[in-house]
Amino acid sequence: HEYTYKYHFILKRILLFSLFFTLFFNCTVTERPEFIGLENMKVIDSNIQSITLSADALFLNKNDVGGTLKTDNIKIYINDNEVATLISDEFDVQKKENFKVPLTVAVATDSIIDKKSLGGLLGSLISNRLKVQYKGDIKYKVLGYSSTYAIDETQDIKIKL
Repeated sequence: HEYTYKYHFILKRILLFSLFFTLFFNCTVTERPEFIGLENMKVIDSNIQSITLSADALFLNKNDVGGTLKTDNIKIYINDNEVATLISDEFDVQKKENFKVPLTVAVATDSIIDKKSLGGLLGSLISNRLKVQYKGDIKYKVLGYSSTYAIDETQDIKIKL
């Protein structure tokens, strides 16, 4: 009986150990989430003090586990002039799904106006459009694995007056 008990104990350990490794190695963990692009770039509010811009960074996470994303000093340019830097809190990523990271920033109108860009700004006000660019990095982290996505998207956006 003593050998049977030890044999069953060792067999159970081997079975549990092999089950753990089978589950662990069949899960996708280090596949880099796919950056699809920016969408919905728009002015969501404008007044005499500020213009609030928003965009959604679209991703597809193919991993069996979640992770976190964080923007890293995304620069905002309006009519080719740097006007703000967007830094966000970490964003939780769910496993196996498409997701959006909201990128929203308020830009002081006085930062848009300078002597170099006054002509461009007047043209933008007449046409009700701004040339807006998001440029910087988004970092993804999961279980010690990290990846960086370079963002550089420009669009002409209609101004709400």
